[in-house]
Amino acid sequence: MKGIILAGGNGTRLAPMTSVVSKQLLPVYDKPMIYYPLSVLLLGRITEILVIARPQDLPLFKQLLGDGSRFGARLDYAAQDSPRGLADALILGREHVGDDDVALILGDNIFHGHDFGGIVTDAIKNNTGATLFGYEVSDPERYGVAALDRNGELVDVVEKPANPPGNLAITGFYLYTNEALDVAAGLAPSPRGELEITDVNKHFVDRGRARIVPLTGGFAWLDAGTAESYVDACNYVHAIETRQGRKIACPEEIAFDAGLIGPAELLEAAGQFGSSEYGQYLKRHAGRGAA
Repeated sequence: MKGIILAGGNGTRLAPMTSVVSKQLLPVYDKPMIYYPLSVLLLGRITEILVIARPQDLPLFKQLLGDGSRFGARLDYAAQDSPRGLADALILGREHVGDDDVALILGDNIFHGHDFGGIVTDAIKNNTGATLFGYEVSDPERYGVAALDRNGELVDVVEKPANPPGNLAITGFYLYTNEALDVAAGLAPSPRGELEITDVNKHFVDRGRARIVPLTGGFAWLDAGTAESYVDACNYVHAIETRQGRKIACPEEIAFDAGLIGPAELLEAAGQFGSSEYGQYLKRHAGRGAA
């Protein structure tokens, strides 16, 4: 399975913070926002990843992430000259994905919970069309919402409904078989002029080939797309990391624990961050692994 991180868009809801820089490059407490979706893909052992961003932001993403080798991954980059909807990522990523299946994740989504890597790898193994990840919210009218039957099976997805069929919001992380690339390519723009990811999801739902994985039991999902949610995300990461002494979404650590890089590579990555707390954390983790 190949991965795509959609880090485009103009970030207008976070202006003026995003007037000169992509929101996915803003720090969420102690690391750039894009580290969080990158970490999700690495947790799922997805190591061939395409980063899609505005042309003016691509050099900064390349400077930050490089070719992905320090994460035991291979990163490629593609430009999205204007926002055309989430499904556009599947069109821009067609050459990258090739004949493989695809995991698409939004660059401002943050996930945290026990054994999320196991949940993702299990979802990849069992995906036969589309696998969506749901999260219970108090304001479902702001999101795409899952409609479930009495057995908990996914029967519909509704975008920003005035009368929500439930409170299970569809998060910005999607697993698809390769068929999704053709589905996206055949979409017509919605009334708001975008290629809607909901229409891709509906294609699989209507054919009985979509499932939803509810993230419950202490999971956190944060969409850091507004000033309020951005601050909430920063505060959440700070609180958890300070209390537990472990970092959320540290891609070098994830790569090391997965065997994608070794102690020498982890120490080399740590050296790039000098005497920072992040660099010292990586050095300590390399020592624990060697022990």
